Amino acid sequence: EISPNEIQDNPFTAVGKDGMLKTAGNDQSCNTMTASWGQMGIMWNKPVVHVYLRPQRYTKEFMEREQRFSVSFFNSAQYRPALNLLGAKSGRDGDKIVEAGLHMELLQGVPAFAEARLVLVCKKLYRQNLTADSFLDKGLIDAHYPAGDYHCLYVGEIEKVYAK
Repeated sequence: EISPNEIQDNPFTAVGKDGMLKTAGNDQSCNTMTASWGQMGIMWNKPVVHVYLRPQRYTKEFMEREQRFSVSFFNSAQYRPALNLLGAKSGRDGDKIVEAGLHMELLQGVPAFAEARLVLVCKKLYRQNLTADSFLDKGLIDAHYPAGDYHCLYVGEIEKVYAK
């Protein structure tokens, strides 16, 4: 376990290039999905992450139900096939975690992954749906939301950090 202040990752690489898994649920059921959008920083004098979920994603049901979630980071090259699978398949259609060859574990009661090099256990602080009228650059709507399925933003306070 380390402090959030000890995280050495470049967020542009960790989030945008390597990818991450957003996971929510409990010891009975959970779901995860690969993400390449997100932020880390300070908000409300707390270390936080921002994660985004589209309304149709199965993981969103778990995020809505649970008060806490995890964000897991992996060594990109080694786990790229697993991350690709977890981003392409829905957990509604079967056990994609087993299919990806990863092992779920509970950290502070929150599902995360044994293979991750870095795990953030987070408590939800805020949720907000993105809306068309909030976009100042309307080109982003055409590029990312042609179906009008705007992401929901979740701000999570980083409660625990586990690093290998």
